[in-house]
Amino acid sequence: MNEYLKTKLSNLTKEPGCYLMKDKDNNIIYVGKAKNLHNRVNQYFVGSHDFKTTKLVSNIHDFDFIVTKSEKEALVLEINLIKKHRPKYNIMFIDDKSYPYIKLTKEKYPRLQVVREAKKDRNSRYFGPYPDASAARKTLDILNKLYPTRKCERMQDSLCLYYHIKSCLGYCEIEADKNECENIKNRITGFLKGETAETLKDLKTRMNEASENLNFEEALKYRDLINDINNVTSKQDVQINSKEDFDVFSYAVEDGYISITGLFIRNGKLLSSNRFIDYLICDAPNFVSSYIYQYYEINPKPKNLFVDNDILVYLDGAIEDLNVNTVSRGKKYQLLKQARLNSEEYLKQNIKIVTRKEDYSRNLEEEFKRIFKSDIKRIELFDNSHTGGVNTVAAMVVYKDFKPSKKDYRLFKLEEGADDLKSMKEVMYRRYFRVLSENLERPDLIIVDGARIQIEAAKEILTSLDLDITLCGLGKDDHHNTAYLMDAELNKIDIDPDSNLFFFLASMQDEVHRFAINYHKKLRQKNMYRSKLDGIEGLGEKSRLKLLRKYKTITNISRQSVEELSTVLPLKVAERLYNSLRENKNDTEPE
Repeated sequence: MNEYLKTKLSNLTKEPGCYLMKDKDNNIIYVGKAKNLHNRVNQYFVGSHDFKTTKLVSNIHDFDFIVTKSEKEALVLEINLIKKHRPKYNIMFIDDKSYPYIKLTKEKYPRLQVVREAKKDRNSRYFGPYPDASAARKTLDILNKLYPTRKCERMQDSLCLYYHIKSCLGYCEIEADKNECENIKNRITGFLKGETAETLKDLKTRMNEASENLNFEEALKYRDLINDINNVTSKQDVQINSKEDFDVFSYAVEDGYISITGLFIRNGKLLSSNRFIDYLICDAPNFVSSYIYQYYEINPKPKNLFVDNDILVYLDGAIEDLNVNTVSRGKKYQLLKQARLNSEEYLKQNIKIVTRKEDYSRNLEEEFKRIFKSDIKRIELFDNSHTGGVNTVAAMVVYKDFKPSKKDYRLFKLEEGADDLKSMKEVMYRRYFRVLSENLERPDLIIVDGARIQIEAAKEILTSLDLDITLCGLGKDDHHNTAYLMDAELNKIDIDPDSNLFFFLASMQDEVHRFAINYHKKLRQKNMYRSKLDGIEGLGEKSRLKLLRKYKTITNISRQSVEELSTVLPLKVAERLYNSLRENKNDTEPE
């Protein structure tokens, strides 16, 4: 530790606040909070630490701090700083996916949806969280079979398939009875709150009536629905007598790792749970309080939250519209104890997996440093896709600390008819001119999917922009499989096919190829539809949608007579469409 840091640490205030650790490039790499800034920040530079904390400390070249009036104010500031700067060592809930919910809209004709963002629309009710998307979709599937809710996002001009299969009341053409709509909404709400007894009783009555009338196929449908409902609700163990909504969070720590468990009780039933594991850089109560705060940034809050006493110190009164308490007896205490035991068990089961992943990342970090003689943290990989020079696209995938960062992925629509060399130059110029002009984060390594030609094209653009970024290409063997790396000087770097590096590069190549191909297919399909139905006088968007709803495909539309088409379109428009499709009959989509 240099004299500058020693002096700064010795003069640090003992007031509460937040501290921001910075690397040699002045990037913020960690944000923390403390009730005593002097004691907390000094702890990083004395004594022994686990691998992750040691690595953090080795990258600290400076730090800033912000004094706050209280620990609670420090908590709120910490979360805002994390959201703003996204420091690499703050592995927090906001970087993870949110949990699925079922959304019931408060529209005149309500709709049901599975969503992950549960705080965007205040004109809807949200039920959940569900443990995973499959559980939420299964519940939604049951509700769609039970209750004829509106399915379309925008009201259509005519009755669709959902009406004919009795899954919708045909709200687009038929004025539904207000009381019936309200009854459907109430029954859905009751079901989602766990009140399924009445529904099950009704289904059993229908099943028995169908069986007595020898309508065994209908009886089987009701039986399957009953089984599905029982399967969905069987996991919701009743924990308390009253029909309360509250959450419980607890944690466990071992060997520098922390596991957090949240239990979500809705209407007196344990609906689902959330479990999280990662390395621990700060003290546990500090970490857990930040985690919980961020959880409620993107998830609906119940009325009450119960936590351990050391967490309560941080959270009491810190989260708006949420009563945070601790408990020492009764069924809620048993749930708190259950959350703690689950955290301990989850930690024991997964700590080896987590350490193995860290060893894998460490190995990759060492391999890249050995090859390129520098630290590689951010990698940007490019690939192009086209069909005979048509619908030319490029894709960029980004890996940070050897993990995909999907929010940084980018797609590019390129000049039509250009060869691979021109396409590579175009995407390189567009990407890195923007990086320069908008002062975006620069990669430590650029990888192009290809060898000499692609490398030379990329190198030419980087040189013209005066960008000094390490560049290499992924070379392939005769079977088009990843085989070697080629550096910017066109030196071939062989890779052990059994090494972690080889499998990592192959997975990156597969990812960027998938991303590019999917975009190319969407573009090609979009242009295919446009080429057949667009540009015909009198054939607007609504008419095109009517045609596709009725006939499903362009091929089916092309097989219809003028008389048949005129049942959907005005006669003159039908004739124009018929003649246009006949002129291009060889270009219709394949069967």
